[in-house]
Amino acid sequence: MRWVYNEALAIREKTYRETGKNGSYEHDAAALVGWKEENEWLGEVPAVPLQQSLRHLQAAYRNFFQKRAAKPSFKRKGGPQSAAFMRSAFRWDGQDLRLAKMAEPLPIRWSRQFKGVPSSVTVSLDTAGRYHVSLLVDEEIEPLPPVERTVGIDCGLKHAVIPSHGEPIDNPHYFRHDERRLAKAQRNLSRKQKGSRNRAKARRKVARIHAHIANQRRDWLHKLTTKLIRENQVVCAESLMVKNLVHNRRLAKAIHDVAWGELLRQLDYKATWYGRAFVQIGRWFPSSKTCHDCGCVLDKLPLSAREWTCPSCGAFRDRDLNASLNIEAEGLRLLESA
Repeated sequence: MRWVYNEALAIREKTYRETGKNGSYEHDAAALVGWKEENEWLGEVPAVPLQQSLRHLQAAYRNFFQKRAAKPSFKRKGGPQSAAFMRSAFRWDGQDLRLAKMAEPLPIRWSRQFKGVPSSVTVSLDTAGRYHVSLLVDEEIEPLPPVERTVGIDCGLKHAVIPSHGEPIDNPHYFRHDERRLAKAQRNLSRKQKGSRNRAKARRKVARIHAHIANQRRDWLHKLTTKLIRENQVVCAESLMVKNLVHNRRLAKAIHDVAWGELLRQLDYKATWYGRAFVQIGRWFPSSKTCHDCGCVLDKLPLSAREWTCPSCGAFRDRDLNASLNIEAEGLRLLESA
């Protein structure tokens, strides 16, 4: 699949340089027939995943021209690999999964059970050397029973989430905990000769550490977002431009580690799933420097000031808790006016 994708991409780039025109899926599919005649090993692979890799390239170009993604690039041999099988290329009997040109079912350790017939199956290999199988199935999700509680959340670095009601939720700092082990593995990788087996082993070790960090963070985020959605009818948060925030080189590593963007993304789709409301207020709303009691807005509030006293009403404000209260109030106002 990677070879076919790269060959089609190379032909498209050559065609564009020579004629100024982009290729199409039909031209790539026609070229695939010739590639199979020239390379017998391509005939050992089911036809559907090869065709799907060409469709993925077509989708990548469409997203590029519509300015939704970067220009398609060549796939590396050591990078993530995947193969997509449509319904005609696999068999599912309710218990076993057989792919095209395979006599025996795949030995799968299921992470969860599901009902229905999959419409597609994707087999992927990550950089840590682990194989995964993803099945696309239509599933009806029942909304949760309504509750009266609402919450506003302010995202931070010391505390990942500061809710307007309840205790702040600490940032687990998964990357920081494994940073020294990762640095040691990366130094070991840099000393290995390129193309050697020892370098491949060292690369997989680095990839496994990265995968361990990502798995921990993903598991924590899913548990946190599910808890917030289950306990609250309305969740209000500030929309964050994470891509702009990580330009700060002093905070970029910490912002990536806490994963604000993934947190907001999960809250968004889970609220839709379970019949909740997720409201994001504008990022220019002065949530931190507005007094929640009297509405007084400070002219300036440096990032180092974690507490302040309102000059108008004299109330003592905790910066993050005050921000979450204002976010909740503004979110509820936007929800009522919508």
